[in-house]
Amino acid sequence: MRDALATWHMGRVILAYRTHPFHGRPLPQELVANWLGLTQAQLSRIENGQAPEQLSKLIRWADALGIPAEQLWFKLPVDSGATLDQVNRQEFVRAALGVTVAAVTHQPLLELLGRIEPTPIPATVGMTEVEEVRTAAREFNSWDHTYGGGLVREAVSAQLRYAVKLLSARCAERHRAELHSAVGFLGHTAGFMAFDAYAHADARSMFQLGLTCAEEVGDWHLRGKILSSMARQAIWCGNPDDGLTFIELAMVRADRLTATERAMLHSARARALAKLHRTEEAARAVGQADDEFAQASPSNDPPWMAYYDAAQHSGDTGHALFDLALDGRFVSEARSRLEAAVHGHSAAFVRSRSISRIKLASLTMATGDPIEASLIGRAALADAGQLRSRRAADDLRELRAFAEPHRQTEEVAEMRTLIDSALVHA
Repeated sequence: MRDALATWHMGRVILAYRTHPFHGRPLPQELVANWLGLTQAQLSRIENGQAPEQLSKLIRWADALGIPAEQLWFKLPVDSGATLDQVNRQEFVRAALGVTVAAVTHQPLLELLGRIEPTPIPATVGMTEVEEVRTAAREFNSWDHTYGGGLVREAVSAQLRYAVKLLSARCAERHRAELHSAVGFLGHTAGFMAFDAYAHADARSMFQLGLTCAEEVGDWHLRGKILSSMARQAIWCGNPDDGLTFIELAMVRADRLTATERAMLHSARARALAKLHRTEEAARAVGQADDEFAQASPSNDPPWMAYYDAAQHSGDTGHALFDLALDGRFVSEARSRLEAAVHGHSAAFVRSRSISRIKLASLTMATGDPIEASLIGRAALADAGQLRSRRAADDLRELRAFAEPHRQTEEVAEMRTLIDSALVHA
């Protein structure tokens, strides 16, 4: 970034920003172009050719990317500079302000919303504000478990921006750790919603924000949870080796974590190992997860671990064994765990129940009776209908692919038709 800024070429600066290792993988040109009010083709020309020199454009792009004023080769207006100074306290603030906003076609309505006064930041932050952030995190987290992250992602992003600004206000030292943990928990909630909606760059930024908050105040419990979610995202995105790295980081000083948290981490480790076809290691990791969960005491767990009950443990370990079962190992064990997850999840965890049921249908379709699998799949579709989850939609596509060899069976054909209809409206 420093080398790019030294060239005084905004296109090279944008390219360096977009391809920085912080993001995990390069941000798509279409995404960054949307931030800057450009088309993908325009951004490509700017990155690879002569960058515009109009000061108004340079100021707007620098502001959109959160580039500190002192790093630029041109001066910023007073107002713009003040806005950028708000992100100088911690690097994670820049990540928070970099969340994408979906394009809005109803411009007159958007202009009306633009007149709404932002919520002022209090001069001094106390426990009232900390509890407000915690409450927001809990409510959004509950919504995410029930409906998926798609519907309210913009709302949680706006709440996160406000919460991050609280970190720059005066705060009594005795409340500082609780404030950082509350903001970190909200960052994790926003990140998981973004992950569920496949806004992966946003998710990585938000997870990093939450992780920095946790590490800033030595919150080992929140740190472990966020690294677990970062591992799950990496595994889902086809990078199980990165997922293992995140789990190993989370397991540093595992003695400071609760038994439930260690069970969660061993379950995630098992999923990564299974994806890597390291069968015996994956099976041992499931056993370690079981041993830890047997010692779980919910009263010792932080609030965000309340979701990890017997149903969640069965589902997470069942998902790990699913990949081994497709290779012909632990088929009955994978099935029994997924069944336990389906029957154990309450209506408050519709997404988890739906995903486990879809996996159970896929496993049955691949290794058992296709007619039974179709019945399970149709029950899963009833749950999936109220979700806005890209992960659940992709699992349905996987189920449809497993059903392909049995497409001549009437029940299977009907289920495939229902999946097609559900995916059209997903």
